[in-house]
This record gives sequence, C-alpha cells and structure tokens, in this order.
Amino acid sequence: MRIPCPYCGDRDSQEFLYRGDAGLRRPEGEDGFFDYVYLRDNPAGTIREHWYHAQGCRNWIVVTRDTRSHEIQGATLAAGAGR
Repeated sequence: MRIPCPYCGDRDSQEFLYRGDAGLRRPEGEDGFFDYVYLRDNPAGTIREHWYHAQGCRNWIVVTRDTRSHEIQGATLAAGAGR
C-alpha cells in the first residue's frame, strides 16, 4: 500500500506507523472512558486514520482510507486536519 505523505510524496506503508481512528475524541471525566479505551467499532468503508511517518519526515498525518479495498482517497498533515 502506498501512502501519500503531504510532505514527502507517495511512500510505501512500511515507512509509517499506524495509530488508529482519527475520529475518536477522549471523553472528559470518567464517564465513557472505558468505552473509549476498550470498545472500538470496526467499520466497513471510508474512515480517517492517524499515521506517523517514522522513516521519513516524522510528521503525523491523517489518511482517508476505504477499509474494504485499502484505497486511499487523500492525506493531510494532522496539525491542519481540523480535529
């Protein structure tokens, strides 16, 4: 799989570390913290994911990817992703 790093261009996925779903928000207080840590959805379709370019520019990026086909629709730097 090739990941389009906004800084370095297209790179092999082995240069990156996968962090997970970019859409999750840490709950405030204790309510919902168990679900946040242990219960995750496994959606089929387009999701946003955090990836770290460990073997390149060392930037965090948000990749939009279809989990069924692994087709990547785009990537942005995480700092500008509008969390």
